[in-house]
Amino acid sequence: METPEELEYDQDMISLLEAVWGEGFMSPGGTEEIDRVLGDKDLREARVLDIGCGIGGAAVHIALTRHPRSVTGIDIEENLITLSASLAEKNDVSAICDFKQVAPGPLPFDPGSFDVVFSKDSIIHIADKSRLAKDIHTILSPGGWFLASDWLCGYEGEPSPQMQAYIEAEGLDFELASAQVYQTALEAAGFVDIEIIERNAWYRNQARIERDNLAGSLYAGLLEQVGEDYLNRAIDVWEKMIVVLDSGEHRPTLLRARKPS
Repeated sequence: METPEELEYDQDMISLLEAVWGEGFMSPGGTEEIDRVLGDKDLREARVLDIGCGIGGAAVHIALTRHPRSVTGIDIEENLITLSASLAEKNDVSAICDFKQVAPGPLPFDPGSFDVVFSKDSIIHIADKSRLAKDIHTILSPGGWFLASDWLCGYEGEPSPQMQAYIEAEGLDFELASAQVYQTALEAAGFVDIEIIERNAWYRNQARIERDNLAGSLYAGLLEQVGEDYLNRAIDVWEKMIVVLDSGEHRPTLLRARKPS
């Protein structure tokens, strides 16, 4: 088990991200972006896996609005799993939501275990996109869908000094890859109907709103929770992120692909 010092997403970060993105969310867009990822796909009675469930916002929203048979959320940090389970209980969806702490590595599920594999901005932490695509293909039922968003990069090779400064400021284990890397990985795994839809233009604007909220309406409340140094460092992260969003090196993207029937 990780100690608090080892957690990437400790309580200060969780508090800040929820203030910016809403209860249960640690990535942009809230429920609207979850619905955009899912599109018009029918999840009624589907067995859904949420990779990198974080603190449960997406899983709970899916359970409340898409009427799946079950939602299984997985993450590597125990504190996140605990918070996800609490959110599901608060929203009366514990009967169909299950959250599991897993170790990094292959997905620990049998072939055909799920009808939908979902992920919201979490695959950025997984280095081997090809291995992941094969794992997802294996655990999906025939005809099942991979529906995700992730933070991609708009370059091959080394990042610019500005991008490197942003990554270092984030201080997280980012494993960024380009759209072509994802396309190749999904094709090689056997997926069809692949869609890769860039969301950079949307987030360039949204990130400015978030930065302004952190420095403005949210500042006093967060000051009480996380302290001045932590809050000012977070604002600096947003400033650096806006630079690489504008340059196109940082590219939030939707990913959809189907396992053939």
